[in-house]
Amino acid sequence: MLELGLVGKPNTGKTTFFNAATLANAPVADYPFTTIDANIGVTYVRSACPCREFHVTCNPQNSTCIDGIRYVPARVVDVAGLVEGAHMGRGLGNLFLDNLRMAAALVHVVDAAGATDADGKPCGPGGHDPLKDIDFLEIEIAMWMRGLIMKGWKEFARKTKYAEVDLTKAIAERLSGLGINEKYVDMALDASGIGRLTPSVWSDDDLLRFACELRRVSKPIMVAANKADLPAAEGNIKLLSERGYLVVPTCSEAELVLRRAAERGIIRYKPGDSDFEVVDEAKLDERQRRGLELIRKVLKRWGSTGVQQVVDRSIYELLKLVVVYPVEDENRLTDKKGNVLPDAFLVPHGTTARGLAYLIHTELGESFIYAIDARTKMRKGEDYVLKDRDVIRIVAAKGR
Repeated sequence: MLELGLVGKPNTGKTTFFNAATLANAPVADYPFTTIDANIGVTYVRSACPCREFHVTCNPQNSTCIDGIRYVPARVVDVAGLVEGAHMGRGLGNLFLDNLRMAAALVHVVDAAGATDADGKPCGPGGHDPLKDIDFLEIEIAMWMRGLIMKGWKEFARKTKYAEVDLTKAIAERLSGLGINEKYVDMALDASGIGRLTPSVWSDDDLLRFACELRRVSKPIMVAANKADLPAAEGNIKLLSERGYLVVPTCSEAELVLRRAAERGIIRYKPGDSDFEVVDEAKLDERQRRGLELIRKVLKRWGSTGVQQVVDRSIYELLKLVVVYPVEDENRLTDKKGNVLPDAFLVPHGTTARGLAYLIHTELGESFIYAIDARTKMRKGEDYVLKDRDVIRIVAAKGR
């Protein structure tokens, strides 16, 4: 399952964000290092389910459909807070960084109100510049990756100098535990300016530039500008956006309240909605009523609490994935058991029909003949590039 890593310094609201996104019950407190061991849960990215378009009642097996919206699962990892020097073990740095090994993308939860200092200690809204948090986090992750690359580096460099070695493949094999493949290594080698120089002549600065580019292409970062309900946050959110980051204003506490209230049947609310409906006013006391009205002001200002938008945009914009719906009967839109639109898969933009077949099962990819588009009923060859929300049947040779 695809994995998103929640990162940031202590006390920015990462665990509240995690609880809101997953409806978990991880401990939360207003002091640094509440999170010691990583919290792992499941969240969901939204996609318009084809069931409404095809006028069918779907029966999802690997996802959920609510009112025509398909919720496709993704794993979320909330790791210990990061402080400067984490790559050297300061704070809970080593634990933090190791828990990010398989994350496809990183969501940097930033205290946009600047109400916590560099170590995560409360300092009052406006007391800290959140842009500094962005800079140090990227440096820490790059330094951590450089440290992993440098393990046994002299011996590795010697082999590449005196033996016939495919440099890209060799580095990718060294970093396979980070989910890094040859494509990412190639991109980072070119972008860093190192090119194909013999590794034995790479300097520490060369390695750091390479690590920075490798992080950028293999584990892209977006910003959840948390505590967006505080007045001091608005100006900082604008500055963060001007730096070129993908930024989503976020109020994770409000989202958690709304999801819990919806779970208890107090309100009607779906993740990502711009408003909610109170089911029974009589169930609310005055404090709850005031709280919900304050949350409504947040929704009116930002359009949502931002939590669901962070998940959606990390999948679609940061990672550039699309959702496809494989079926075994393109007319009834079913699998072998008769389940209608049973599965929704997140695949990289550019995935081909044969590529999808391989993702489903190696033998299906090897015996691929053609695909059928359920909308047009037209055959598609192995190089057909899948589009978002494609409903597709894979036809393969039997007996393979």
